[in-house]
Amino acid sequence: DEPSIGLHPADHDRLLDCLRELQTQGNTVVVVEHDEATMRAADFLVDIGPQAGRHGGRIISQGTPDQVMGDRKSLTGKYLKGTLRVTEPRPRRESKRANMMVIKGVTTHNLKGVTARFPLGCLIGVSGVSGSGKSSLINDTLYPALARKLGLAGNRPGPFRGLTGGSQIDKLIPIDQTPIGRSARSCPATYSGALDEIRKLFAATKESKTRGFTASRFSFNSAAGRCELCKGHGVEKIEMNFLSDLHVPCTRCGGKRFNRQTLQVRFKDATVADVLAMSIDQAAEFFQNVSKLSRLLGSLQEVGLGYLHLGQASTTLSGGEAQRIKLGTELARTSTGKTLYLLDEPTTGLHFADVQRLCNVLQRLVDAGNTVIVIEHNFDLLAACDWMIDLGPTGGKGGGEILAEGTPEQVACVSENATGRYLKSALTG
Repeated sequence: DEPSIGLHPADHDRLLDCLRELQTQGNTVVVVEHDEATMRAADFLVDIGPQAGRHGGRIISQGTPDQVMGDRKSLTGKYLKGTLRVTEPRPRRESKRANMMVIKGVTTHNLKGVTARFPLGCLIGVSGVSGSGKSSLINDTLYPALARKLGLAGNRPGPFRGLTGGSQIDKLIPIDQTPIGRSARSCPATYSGALDEIRKLFAATKESKTRGFTASRFSFNSAAGRCELCKGHGVEKIEMNFLSDLHVPCTRCGGKRFNRQTLQVRFKDATVADVLAMSIDQAAEFFQNVSKLSRLLGSLQEVGLGYLHLGQASTTLSGGEAQRIKLGTELARTSTGKTLYLLDEPTTGLHFADVQRLCNVLQRLVDAGNTVIVIEHNFDLLAACDWMIDLGPTGGKGGGEILAEGTPEQVACVSENATGRYLKSALTG
């Protein structure tokens, strides 16, 4: 299942060689994958869609890669064939010396005293083979150093000699793939703040005012409004002595999470449980005349999450979905124009079309005057960056050096550079 996650194409080529070796020994290898090279190397492709969630679940095309590419119904085939492209050419933003943030002499983990430059107001890609020092530079040094400068709590930064230009940043937002919550009561609606607005709408109804219900009544964290048997989880846990615990729908509320009195209040003929059962696409249409909710739900649609249910338990979300919920939530907020966003492999688990949506969202954040730094192996996204920093030449002790920095075109021209070879192909289409 997606074995290419976190791999540089140079590492991925070795993975494909291993998979092919398994096949030549008489075995059958089935791979769930979004990676283009894996699809092209396959003997047989099965393309499922046409979209996600309730709009998917059908086999759109199957056959050899060439057959799928020739199938007009297949969105995947159109990207493989080149009919559709993830990113369209656009002018690079200019990197000005006056707006350059520089971290000097970084020796965290395997980094060998590197000095890295980050032009603010740009989309910046950090690339390199696995273990080359990307996370050591960004997550373990730059982020905690800036957090400390802004007076934020956080880990101690790795060793470095100096940081200049950071005063131009007034807000720091890491958008990673950690879960948005560890409880089944946590969901896209709670994390994004949509549930707060929904609760206010239900509390403002005539029925709520007659019964004396406030907005807190419509939270499944509230004892007054939730089902007391399942405590607002919607499920009951049956402990199995020698097996995993079994979760079944609550016998009292039927999985709706709220008690009978709370569910008697309706907004536009829907209960709060009905709203939480809606997909983000359905909710966006339902609340299209509620400006704050419309903007928030629209942002979640922009990052390709329209298929998720508002009340879907956070424990069922993938790391990529959690990361996009965070990104969509930030997109809906008012930006200062001096914010630095840090993303670690945001294309993980994404189809070509989803990567295209992600690129558009990141470009929009930068167009608003912000800076976005992405640690990434996806060369379609790297080709869309204004500036790149490439580390290597290998992983571990053999890495830790900056091999190239500059525009993607400049990095692609560096000889004997693994990233440059693959990047040149992405730039030429």
